[in-house]
Amino acid sequence: MAVLKIARMGHPVLLGRADPVGDPTTPELRQLIADMTETLDDSGGIGLAAPQVHVPLRLFIFRVPPHRAGPGPDEQMPELQVVADPEIAADGDATTEEWEGCLSIPGLRAAVPRHARIRYSGLGRDGAPFSRAAAGLHSRVVQHETDHLDGILYPMRMADFTRFGFEPELDRYWSDV
Repeated sequence: MAVLKIARMGHPVLLGRADPVGDPTTPELRQLIADMTETLDDSGGIGLAAPQVHVPLRLFIFRVPPHRAGPGPDEQMPELQVVADPEIAADGDATTEEWEGCLSIPGLRAAVPRHARIRYSGLGRDGAPFSRAAAGLHSRVVQHETDHLDGILYPMRMADFTRFGFEPELDRYWSDV
């Protein structure tokens, strides 16, 4: 396994639509998933998409730490999840605006509007199809990582640029960060 270099905002790999994975069980993709897992663990993040490590494939990994998950079953996802070729859809009209950061935009954070609940499907690490409902941080991270597969970075989703800044300043002056 290896810690991979994370592409930062401005790199073209983050702005294109990623290619379908097809079969996530190939030896090459198993190695990529292992390397992405080590990279995610090293970075302290909760999600990582393949384009962020310079691989333009529709694949991401994530986990929702128990201390950040809400009480509902659709909010919890503590084990590492592998999602290949995801499809997502809003589950209702409700939206929420919460603070987000990104490993590709280090040191910055912003309030980003997202669907409050979603349904998503894809292929797991074993290549088997799955479908899930998600709410809370689980929903937010899936939407964030799927955006990476479509060449969208969170500032492109922002509604209010007064709620965008460097983490130390936001921690100092905003009580809801």
